[in-house]
Amino acid sequence: MGWMESVLIEVRPLFHLLFPLCVHWIAEEMTVSVLVDVTAAALCPSQSTCSQAIYINGVQQTVVGLFKMVVLPLLGQLADERGRKPLLLLTVSTTIFPFVLLAWNQSKEFVYAYYVIRTVSYILSQGSIFCIAVAYVADVVNENKRAAVFSWITGLFSASHVLGNVLARFLPEKYIFAVSIALLIFCPVYMQMFLTETINKRAPKSDQGLSCLTKIVTIIRKRYASMRDAATIVVSSPTLRSISLVSFFYDLGMSGISSVLLYYLKAAFGFDKNQFSEILMMVGIGSIFSQILVLPLANPLVGEKVILSSALLASIAYALLYGLAWAPWVPYLSASFGVIYILVKPSTFAIISRATCSTNQGKVQGFIAGVQSISSLLSPVAMSPLTSWFLSSNAPFNCKGFSIICASICMMVAFCIACKLKLVERSSEDIETPLLTDS
Repeated sequence: MGWMESVLIEVRPLFHLLFPLCVHWIAEEMTVSVLVDVTAAALCPSQSTCSQAIYINGVQQTVVGLFKMVVLPLLGQLADERGRKPLLLLTVSTTIFPFVLLAWNQSKEFVYAYYVIRTVSYILSQGSIFCIAVAYVADVVNENKRAAVFSWITGLFSASHVLGNVLARFLPEKYIFAVSIALLIFCPVYMQMFLTETINKRAPKSDQGLSCLTKIVTIIRKRYASMRDAATIVVSSPTLRSISLVSFFYDLGMSGISSVLLYYLKAAFGFDKNQFSEILMMVGIGSIFSQILVLPLANPLVGEKVILSSALLASIAYALLYGLAWAPWVPYLSASFGVIYILVKPSTFAIISRATCSTNQGKVQGFIAGVQSISSLLSPVAMSPLTSWFLSSNAPFNCKGFSIICASICMMVAFCIACKLKLVERSSEDIETPLLTDS
């Protein structure tokens, strides 16, 4: 109990960060299951399989992955230089606008408009909220307690998903988007009022005498130099280099699965909003237990590497069971492995944070998140057409989940790299000098 009490003491100062983030995640999650039905009804009315919805999700994920390669490292750098709070306010605010469209109208034209605006929102917020929040935590939490605190944060993320799915399960569909918008608006307002900045922002150098073109060139040069130095930090550290590869291959498989999974379940087993919510709630409840209790207790005994390897093994089982599902109850069994594979994220955050000095937390977290975004760019290129092909009547053989089986290979590669991972406390400080000075 002494360990848990010490973790609670570390988490307490983070209340004004975690509370609005939990509300934000609840608001986002409560729309997930109903979006499948809304999209399918608008784009493919009266059809059991909606290839158009699968492809538009794949295109969205590809575009998001393409831009996130640049945006995520940039936001991480700005969080180190300009402060965590302004970047958090920006990223949590972007989600409001796409849902306003669906609350107004759910016709085909508005669904297309939703996907366009949601794509821009994802570019700015998907992954970056977690990266900046992790950097905020690293500012205020003792290094030895970070793995446990990161696990608590991802546990709260899972708890938020459970609450969001409970709302989706029992709230009438016509009220879901309106309630979600109200919660999404509350989050930045609360942060603006109560969240405290954790870094000292350096006063910007006066550039009153410079022309507009010179200012633009100077900003681009500084951003390029900062991104190059972030890449140097990661490449020069064996730990960061290996964990980047683990994150890349894991996300390559998992992002591909998540982009098509609900549409696959709808086409293969006729799942609807309620069954989606049941599966997501089941995983979420187990994930809360594993992240808030199991990881903080297990980490001092076995370390982040063992937890990461075990979670990757569970992700392989998760993918294979979904891909080979032969009855409607099998997806429920497969989803149960989410209780373990959910530990990939907090253990990864902890390994990155331990191997990085305090002045470059946002930079390195953002750079590795940018590497992960490459997987979000690549996976839909294969997963969307492959899933659509094997769900159609023209499939070469009867295995509707074949694309998900293929995605499991990526998790196997990540597991092999994780087994060879060598943990180093951090990169040399002469490499990780603060990047706030002008070039």
